[in-house]
Amino acid sequence: MRPLAHGLPGALTELLNAVPLSDGKVTFAWGAAVGPALERVTAVKLEGRVLLVETASAQWSREIMRSSATILKRLRGFLGADVVDRIETRTNTNLQSATGDRRSAT
Repeated sequence: MRPLAHGLPGALTELLNAVPLSDGKVTFAWGAAVGPALERVTAVKLEGRVLLVETASAQWSREIMRSSATILKRLRGFLGADVVDRIETRTNTNLQSATGDRRSAT
C-alpha cells in the first residue's frame, strides 16, 4: 500500500490534461509546481511559450531562476511538454503587499 500523497501528482496531471489551456490552468499549475511560499510572492502569465513570472523581490527572481530546470519539468508534466519552453522573471515590488490570492501577471 502506498501513501495517498504518492498518487496525487499523477492524479493532478490527469485532471489538468483534461482541461483546456487557460490563464487559470497556468496559474494553478504554477502553484502546484512551486508550492505555496513561491506562489504567494509571484504572479504568472504565459506569453507564447514563455512563462513570465513577476516576483516580489530580486531574491525571489534569483531563486526561481536557480530552480528553473526543476520547475520547468514539473510544469511540463502538468501542462504538456510543448507548452512552456522557458521561464523569465521580472521584479514587481507591488507584489510584496499581496494577500496571497492567486494572481495573473499583467
